[in-house]
Amino acid sequence: MFDRIRENLRARQKDTVEAVMNLSINEVLSRTIVTSFTVLITSIALFFFGGEVIHDFSLAMIIGVVIGTYSSVFVASPMVLIWGGSRPFAKK
Repeated sequence: MFDRIRENLRARQKDTVEAVMNLSINEVLSRTIVTSFTVLITSIALFFFGGEVIHDFSLAMIIGVVIGTYSSVFVASPMVLIWGGSRPFAKK
């Protein structure tokens, strides 16, 4: 997510930071959801069909994937906007 934001900040210097972040999130969102969903399905399969030893590990994976996906899309990018709010890569 942050790599795409950084690339788009450099490429789209005339747009506002909010517009660049929105564009970057939209570009990465489908790939993020598909990847997270694939890992989630695999972890759920391990949770139900794996042995007793794998049960706790797969539960931790399920929780981690859900929280990680949510935080990278809906928490991390807005926090960067709140904290930074400027163009650190602008040419001077």
